[in-house]
Order: sequence, then C-alpha cells, then structure tokens
Amino acid sequence: MSLEFKPGRMVDPKRAVRFGALRVAEYRFYAMSKWMTSVLVFGLGNPILYLISVGLGIGALVDANTGGGGILGVPYIQFVAPALLASAAIQGVMDEVTFPTMDGFVWDKLFFAINATSVSARQIADGVMIVALGRGLFTTVMYLGVLLAFGAVPLSSVLPLLLTSMLAGWGWASVMLAITARLERDEGYFALIGRFVIAPMFLFSGTFYPLEQMPIFLQPLGWISPLWHSVQLGRHLSYGMELADGMFLVHLAYLAIMGIVGMRFVYPKFKERLSR
Repeated sequence: MSLEFKPGRMVDPKRAVRFGALRVAEYRFYAMSKWMTSVLVFGLGNPILYLISVGLGIGALVDANTGGGGILGVPYIQFVAPALLASAAIQGVMDEVTFPTMDGFVWDKLFFAINATSVSARQIADGVMIVALGRGLFTTVMYLGVLLAFGAVPLSSVLPLLLTSMLAGWGWASVMLAITARLERDEGYFALIGRFVIAPMFLFSGTFYPLEQMPIFLQPLGWISPLWHSVQLGRHLSYGMELADGMFLVHLAYLAIMGIVGMRFVYPKFKERLSR
C-alpha cells in the first residue's frame, strides 16, 4: 500500500497564524505577571481609599445635609459608585496602551521582532488591545468586589455595570492606542495626558455631582467624555436613574463609535511603523 504525501494537508500556514493576536496577548500577560503584586495593590488600594474618603467620608456629610436623601434620591456612595467603577476601567486600560506599547515600538522593539514572523501588524494591535481590556477587566472586577462589600451597588447590577465600564475602557483604550502608535519617543506626553485630560475628565464628568449642576460652559467637557456616558448608563442600570428619551442609545452609540473609530486609526499606523 502506498502513502501519498500531500504537503498542503500536512501543514496549514493559515492555521499557524490564525491566533496570532492571542499569542501576542499570551506573551504580554506573562510579562504583566511579573508585577502582579503592584497590580493587586493598586487595584484594591484605590477603590478602598476612594470609598472610605469620598463614598463614606464626604458621603456622610452629603447624606446628613440632604436629610438622608443623598443625591438624586440615593445615598451618595451609590451615586459615585458607577463613576468610580468606570474610572477604574479607564485607568486599567490606560496602563497597558501607553508605556508597554512604547516599549514594543521604541525601547526593546519587540513588535518588530514579532512582525518578522507570520504575525501581522493588525494581530499585534489586537493582541495589545486584548491585554489592555484584560487588565481593565481585572481591575474592574476587583473594584466591583469592594463596591459590593461596602453595599455601594446591588448584586443584580454587577453584570450591567461591568459591561458599561468595559465599554468605556475599550473606547478610551482605542483612542490612546492610536495616539501612542504615533509617538516616536516619550517626552512626557503621558504625564500631560494624565494631568490635563484624565484628571479633568474625572472631575468634570458628573463623577461627584450631576453634570447639570456645573456651569453650562463647562458641561461640554462631560459630553465628550467617555466616562460621563458610561456613568450615565451605570447609574441608570444600577439604581434606575432616569434618562431622557433616546439617551440610553446615545450613550451606548457614543462609546461604541469611539472604540470603532479609534481602532480604524490604530491598524494603519501599526502597519506603517512595522513596515519600516
């Protein structure tokens, strides 16, 4: 009996690289595990400190001066909880799409080594995004655990809050990854973004009080912020805060479009830089 050798069936090149993005993510997750202690400390420390100082400390004063009504009819800790959760998701993804991405392009140039194999630039970008969302999800889940322990969110709202927070994280990660992919060197850009973009976004997105209480000329800062859109969705799903007609879909669409458009800028820039 003769055996016919058919190389096309023995080796499938497409199958070998089909999961290239997951291979990139696998390496990045392994690298992240080296500083997992820091991830855990900051992931748990920040929510506990914020909830004690803001949710319970300031919250006690707010609740006491509103006759126990808090803000919009709920205790202050419940009001700020969705905002703190969305902020955790945004900060979590931010930590992965900035310096680690610069490292892959500029410092150790690992992305170029990966791209020299059959893994494409698009798969590398997708791998980076998978890790960023994984980091954001990990941070958000820990934050949710703390919120549940403090009674800040009901158990029934855990999944909706997780989804809306991660949607904000994805939108922000896409934009920041598009920006990082264009940087040739670190000249303090990320520090500037932290001070003049993230900090104002945190303060002026209805985090600690309704956006409508701000002067009208400052309210557009919240309208363009992914944090505000996520917070509005989170408050609606968490304790039933009323939204104007059609605004639920507007908030969802804004975050989804932000993520899609951001990635449309990411892919060609990754391909351009890795083809040099």
